[in-house]
Amino acid sequence: MQQKTNNDNHEMKPNTMRTVQTTRFLAAVVAILFAVDFAAGAQRPNIVLIMADDVSPEMFGCYGSEDAKTPNLDRMAEQGVMFRTAWASALCCPARAQIMTGRYGSRTGFWSNGFATPQADGSNDLFRHHHSFGKLMQQAGYATAVAGKWHIGGAEHPSEPVVGFDEYCLWEGQKELSRLPGSPKHQGAWEDDTTTSRYWHPCIVRNHKVVPTGPDDFGPAIFTDFLCDFMARSVAAGKPFLAYYPMVAPHGTRGGHTTCPIYGKPGEMGGDKDDLPRRFRALNDYIDILVGRLQQKVRDLGVTDNTVFIFCADNGTAVIAKSRGLERGCRVPLIVCGARIKQRGATDEISDLADVLPTLVDFAAAKPPAGYPLDGKSLKPLLTGQSDVHREHIFACIGGTRLVRTRTHLLEVVCPLLDAPQGRFYFCGTSHDGHGYRRAEGRPEHAEVRRQLDTILAKHPGLTADHPYFTQPRAARWLNAYQSPPVREKHLHNHKDYQFYDETLP
Repeated sequence: MQQKTNNDNHEMKPNTMRTVQTTRFLAAVVAILFAVDFAAGAQRPNIVLIMADDVSPEMFGCYGSEDAKTPNLDRMAEQGVMFRTAWASALCCPARAQIMTGRYGSRTGFWSNGFATPQADGSNDLFRHHHSFGKLMQQAGYATAVAGKWHIGGAEHPSEPVVGFDEYCLWEGQKELSRLPGSPKHQGAWEDDTTTSRYWHPCIVRNHKVVPTGPDDFGPAIFTDFLCDFMARSVAAGKPFLAYYPMVAPHGTRGGHTTCPIYGKPGEMGGDKDDLPRRFRALNDYIDILVGRLQQKVRDLGVTDNTVFIFCADNGTAVIAKSRGLERGCRVPLIVCGARIKQRGATDEISDLADVLPTLVDFAAAKPPAGYPLDGKSLKPLLTGQSDVHREHIFACIGGTRLVRTRTHLLEVVCPLLDAPQGRFYFCGTSHDGHGYRRAEGRPEHAEVRRQLDTILAKHPGLTADHPYFTQPRAARWLNAYQSPPVREKHLHNHKDYQFYDETLP
């Protein structure tokens, strides 16, 4: 009989066998845990992105209002992350261009309502030159829809493939209606002689067709119903969804049309000027109800554990904040809550709307296009607890004015076009709303911060009077109006009720 060697089917000793079995067991456990972790990471969340129209943070209970009836948003702020300091632009058009592209107006050329410097081909085609989060999410496999108010002046309509929305349901004007087959006319209410109603008996187009409405139909409710239906169809199809809701409310005051269903129909709240704040408050409370309806729909669909809600605004409240080239003009609410979002409550970390595109792309497990520099930074690491810090500074531009902020310092109204090239420099400490800000020019302990802020501004050049576009008649008219004394005074200063700090110019 041939003697067995050590290489021939030798028997294992008991201890050796147990060691091998243990090793194999641990390897299997690790493999299972890795698979579970990979599956969780691969489960991309649905996104509901809501942007209110013209409203400052202090209108909401979670930001300190004692009069607000905003329980749904207050709950989001408590259960998720609420930014004490978040910025947009101070006007509708540049803010909407910023959130959609992840880029500031200094890069896109969308500086103000009705004023955008031409793109490389001389057009205002924003999304042929700057990527849309709609298109990027669509390319990542998401179903995409937008409802409410578009209004990115001169940019492509969201129905165009380059923008990236599968569906839309929007408040439109007669100009947009004229582009539809047969050039239909709006048969409902009007906000004024030229503007169709966004509220009662509104003018709405859904996927290239006019939505029939009557006197008892309310625009914001129609938009919300459309998005609820879109989410249901997306879940049924097994696709993650992006529901983008740039609201038409609570934007300013529009006569009797600013009432809402729970507070009365047109005219029932009175039409006196003194009644405008009450109607505005009612509309803002109503948008919280709409947020609640969207949240309930997500619960009904059984996807709460895989849906992220983001709530923000495009700029501060009209008259008292909007269009002003200072922090109050661009300070907006920003609240994030939902799937795998860490419960932080109110945070002193800072953010601006340029962060939205990279955040959405990050949640979609995708990457920004190669060679496409972004001005924003993904919030996902902060939101999910992977990091406790976000950005060292935020930035805004409105008209010819630029602003930059750290957690503790603010440089605002930097505007050569209005003879304010140095702006105003403040130490804010832990304050976020103007209270307690102290001038910091010429103070040695703040000199290094000022140098850093100037370096940041240099990376985002502003407008100067010698810009070649100002030789064009339309641009020259905009500049003339912008430099007029009343506009200049409003742009460089807070409303009289919010002048909490020294606003003299150097």
